[in-house]
Amino acid sequence: MNEGPTIFVIFGVTGDLSQRKLLPALFSLFAHNLLPKKFSIVGFSRREWKHGDLHFFIENVLKERKINFDGWNLVENDSTKLIKDFLSHVEYAKGIFDDPTAYVNLKQQLDKIEQKFGQCSNKLLYFAVSPVFYEIIFENLSKSGLNIPCGGELGWTRVLVEKPFGKDTETAQKLEDQLSRIFKEPQIFRIDHYLAKETVQNILAFRFANSMFEPIWNAGAIEKVHIQVLEKNGVGDRGDFYDGVGALRDVGQNHILQMLAIIAMDKPLTMQGDDVRKMRANILRKLVFTKNDQVFRGQYKGFLSEKGVSPDSQTETYFKLPAYVGTKRWKNIPFILESGKGMKESKAEISVYFKRLDCAAQNVVRFRIQPNEGIEIDLWVKKPGFENEFQQKVLSFSYEASKFENEVPDAYERVLFDCVRGDQTLFASTDEVRYSWKFITPILREWQKLPLTQYENK
Repeated sequence: MNEGPTIFVIFGVTGDLSQRKLLPALFSLFAHNLLPKKFSIVGFSRREWKHGDLHFFIENVLKERKINFDGWNLVENDSTKLIKDFLSHVEYAKGIFDDPTAYVNLKQQLDKIEQKFGQCSNKLLYFAVSPVFYEIIFENLSKSGLNIPCGGELGWTRVLVEKPFGKDTETAQKLEDQLSRIFKEPQIFRIDHYLAKETVQNILAFRFANSMFEPIWNAGAIEKVHIQVLEKNGVGDRGDFYDGVGALRDVGQNHILQMLAIIAMDKPLTMQGDDVRKMRANILRKLVFTKNDQVFRGQYKGFLSEKGVSPDSQTETYFKLPAYVGTKRWKNIPFILESGKGMKESKAEISVYFKRLDCAAQNVVRFRIQPNEGIEIDLWVKKPGFENEFQQKVLSFSYEASKFENEVPDAYERVLFDCVRGDQTLFASTDEVRYSWKFITPILREWQKLPLTQYENK
C-alpha cells in the first residue's frame, strides 16, 4: 500500500453507486486500517449542502447498509465512534459537472487539504456518474489542472472510470482518445467490478496453481463453456439509463467477455498486471462471431411499463449467443454467453463442460461467482452393488463453508485498494476495451433485425 497522503474525490457522491458500493467500501477499508494514515474524502455533487449535510447523509447510508461489525473485535458503541472517526475525514464540494468554475473551486479545496497534510498528496478521482457526463468532466478536469499529478511517487493522480465505456467501437475510441490526452495509461483504471470478485480471481489460481487441469484445458477435452449473468429483478429505477443500452452493452461487452478471457487465456509470464492484461487482450482480439450462429434476444414482460422506458422500446433485457476463440487451443469450441433481467433466479456462473465418454457421463467444472461463491466439479463414481452403474457426485469448495483467516473482500473494496497501490491487474486495458467493442459492435449493427421475444420468468 502506498502510504502517502491520499485524497479520494467522488464525482456523484449522492448517487446510487456511491451509496450502495463506494461509501460502504471506503468505510470498511478505513475500519480495517487499509487506507493511508492521512486521507481525505471529498464528495462532489450539485446539492446545496455543507460538510455536515454530507456527514449526515453518509451516516444514514452506512446504517441503512447494515454494516456487519461481527469479528471486528469492537466493544459496545465502538461502531458509532468508528463512523464518526471516518466522517471526520469527509468534506463536501458543491458543483455542476458542466461548470468549469466548480473544478477551479475543487482544486483550491484540494490544495487546502494538502496544506493540512503538509505535503503533496495522491489524488484518486472516482467517476460515480452516468457515462454521459464523462466527456464534460474530462474536459473540465483538464482545464482546471486537476489531472496533473503534483509530483513524485507520493504525488500521483489516478482516475477510476465505471463501465460502460462507450456505446460502440466509435464512441469508445473517442473517449479513449480524450482520456489519453489528459491522463497516461498508468493513471487510468477502467473498472469492471466482476474482475475484482474473489471467485473470478480464483479461476486463475484454479487453472494455473493446479497442474492437473492445464493440460486438459483445451478443445481436445472441452465440449463447451457456458457463461451466465442472470438477475431476478428488472431494471428498477434505471429505466431511463437502460433503455437504449440493453443487456448486451450493459453486461455482455464487459463482465461476460472479461470472464470469457480469464477462462480462455494462456498462462501469463507472471501474475503481474501487464502480463495478465496482455493475455486477456489476446483472447478478446481473437473472438469470432458469425451471422449463421443462433442468437436470441428477449424483453421481459412489464419492461415497457418501467419508469423511463419508451412505450415502444426495442431494447433487449436478455440475450444468448455463442462466441468462438480463433486459436488452435479453442478451435470450434462454443463459448455460450447469456444474460438477462427478470429471470427466475439471480446468479453469475461459469460452467465448463468436458466431452462425454462412452458411458455418457459428463464432467463439469462450475465456478459460482454469486451467490454461494465457490467451485464445483461434477464427478461420476460407481454405485455400490453388483451392477456396473454410475452415479453423479459433486466435489465442491465453498467460500462460506471454508474457514479463512481473512474475510473475503467486497469487489469495490478490492477496486479501491488496488487503485491506491497502483495495481492494474483487475482493471481493463485500452486493448481489452477496444477488442471487446470490436467483437460486440458488428452484432449490435444487426441487433434490431432480430426478433425480440417477450418472456416472463424465463
